[in-house]
Parts: sequence; structure tokens; C-alpha cells
Amino acid sequence: AMEELSEIVKIALTALRANKMRSSLTMLGVVIGVSSVILLVSIGAGLKTYITSQLEGLGANTLFVFPGEFEIAPAGGGGGGPSGAMPGAGIAASKFTFNHLNDLKRGGQTIKAVMGYTENNGTMRYKGKTHITQVSGTGPEYPEIRNQKTVLGSFFTASQYNSAKKVAVLGKSAAEELFGEENPVGKTFTISDQHYTILGVLEAKGAFGGIDVDDIVFIPTTTAMRQFDMEHIQSFWVQSQSPQTIPQTKEEVENILSKTLKKDEFSVLDTKSLLGVISNVLGVLTIALGGIAAISLVVGGIGIANIMLVSVTERTREIGLRKAVGATPRIILIQFLTEAVILSVSGGLIGILIGGGGSLLAKQFIPITITAWAILIAFWVSVAIGVVFGIAPALRAARLTPVDALRYE
Repeated sequence: AMEELSEIVKIALTALRANKMRSSLTMLGVVIGVSSVILLVSIGAGLKTYITSQLEGLGANTLFVFPGEFEIAPAGGGGGGPSGAMPGAGIAASKFTFNHLNDLKRGGQTIKAVMGYTENNGTMRYKGKTHITQVSGTGPEYPEIRNQKTVLGSFFTASQYNSAKKVAVLGKSAAEELFGEENPVGKTFTISDQHYTILGVLEAKGAFGGIDVDDIVFIPTTTAMRQFDMEHIQSFWVQSQSPQTIPQTKEEVENILSKTLKKDEFSVLDTKSLLGVISNVLGVLTIALGGIAAISLVVGGIGIANIMLVSVTERTREIGLRKAVGATPRIILIQFLTEAVILSVSGGLIGILIGGGGSLLAKQFIPITITAWAILIAFWVSVAIGVVFGIAPALRAARLTPVDALRYE
């Protein structure tokens, strides 16, 4: 049986090689399908890991106030959170002002600290070096809320914040990009052509799959609003006294803001519910992306079925001859199934290489988690596609009688 099988594979490969162009085009559908499934699932999984790690760093006693009603809406435009990975600014236009911020600062019994947050991109320049990075406007409370200390110098003070001074604190990577080994504290550099004095450098929080959370420059929210000509604060970060007081703080924040804002103009979320929302969004997104990619797999399968039917018709005489010299229907069936499976599995393997390779390349720029299960599933799906879409043509070949087959011209 072994030599029988190797004979079958040999014939299959010869048949597929005889039509190189046709075989390649037929495989293409599967290649595209498999590689896109792997790529999209990896991106989905990576984002989830990334955002989870980001949020966990914010601690269990932080609340976020976002503009708009926060249903499970897809994350639009860069958001009101670290690295824009949190949905926020993109979902609704913010109506938040410093008045709201002051109300929150005065208002609650369990509110420990509040700050306004904005996020923009800016070009930093220092002595001929240029680096484009994220510029976050925060309050002096940032190191405490974010649980991140300065390793050099200090963070800006409340009075520097109140008078909208042009002062900046650099994330570790942003500091290295511009200053290398040099100590940046006290130096002057420009952000989008405005001069800023550097007060400090924050401790590293670590990069994740190409998104570097230390490649950020922090300036006072007050300064950021002027620098980037913004009318509204993008989001508020509220620190509760402890994880236990979160529900009470949430209620206080809602009561304070609903005096001046409509119910649908703001949403208060704690880290957990934010994680829940984002996990849901990403779960749905991953399934949707996987589904879209799977359609191209089905299309690839239909292509295989088509070509195999053409092949059976073209090789009717060959089938007849083989049956006349004693090939059983089972052997003919296996022969054509093998060809279909070789086509789809080759497509699958190439797809895995492209999808995996693409994921590795993309890892430099976006957080990606290459999941073994996605690769395994993709492989077995491509085998299944060969079998499912190859079975009808193979049965048709197996059912040909030698007489009909030889009569066929």
C-alpha cells in the first residue's frame, strides 16, 4: 500500500506540474485565505494582549471619563488613553472643559486625584535631530495616577501647570531618541516649533510588540491645549481612594458632570469595564476579520473544485486506460483527492509562511501575537478544503466506466 500511495503522489505531482500556471492560480485563493486568516487573527490577539497590559498598568483604582455614550462601539481615531489604544476621542466629539475638571477636583469625597488628558502627534527637534512622537497633555498628578516615577529630574508642578509653562517630561525612549546617552534635564528642545524646557525623564514601562509606551512626551494639559489649538479636553482620568471606593467615586463623578453635561455626552468607565468593552470589541473584530479571510478560503476551495472538474474531463482517457488495466474506483478517487489536497495544502503552507512572515514583519510596527492555534487551524482548514472541494470531481472520476472513458475524445 505504501508504494501504491507514493505512486499516487508521484502521478499527482506530475499532473499538477503539467499545468504549472493553472495549479499556481488555483492555489492562490488558498494562499490569500490562509495568510490573511493568520495575519488578522494575530493582529486581533496582539491588540488584546497589548491593551490588557496597558490597562493593568493603570491600577484598579482609576476611572476614565470619555466623551459620548460608551456603548460597545469600535475604537475610532486615537483615543483618550495610553498610546491611543483606548477608544475615546474618535467616538464622539468631546465637550469637556477646564470647568468640568475643576468641578471634579472640588466635588467628590472619594476622589483622590483628577487630571485632564489630551493626545496629539508632534515633531520634536534637538540639535538637528528630529523625532515624531506622541505628545500627551496631562496634569501634575500623572505619575501618581499612572504609577510611574521619574528616573531623572522631576515631573511638572501644579504651578507650572496652572500657568501653562512650556515644560516637558520625556518617556525613556523619547529621551534616548533625541539625546542618546546625554542627560536631557534642563535642556531646551522644540515640539512642533515651540521651545520647551525638559524637566525630567520617566522610568521605562517597556515596549510591547512595536508600540513603545515610553516613546511619549508629557506636557501640561493647559499647554497642550494652546500648542495644538484644542477647545476641549479629550478625557479625564480620576483616581479613587482605593479599589473599594471605585463604585462610589463613579457615582460622584456622574453626579458632578451631569449638572453641566447631558447623559449621552460622557461615560465613566473603570479599568475593568473598559477592559471588558475593549475585549468585546476586539473579540468581535477578530471573528469578523477571520470570517472575511475565511471567505477567501472558500473562494479558493471553489477554484480547486472547478479546476479538478476540468482536469477530470481532460483526463477522461487516462482514467479509462488506468481502469482498463485494473485500477479500482477507490484508487482513482484517491488519485484525484490527493491532487486536490496537494493543491490546497501547498497553498496552505505558502499561506502560513506568508502570514507568519508578514506577522513577524508587522511585529516591528504593531503589537502582534502569533498564535500557534491560528496556524494549526489554518493548516487543517486547507487540508479540509482540499478534501471537501475535491470530493465531487474525484467521485466523478471514480464513477467513469472504462468503455465511456475510452470512447471519449
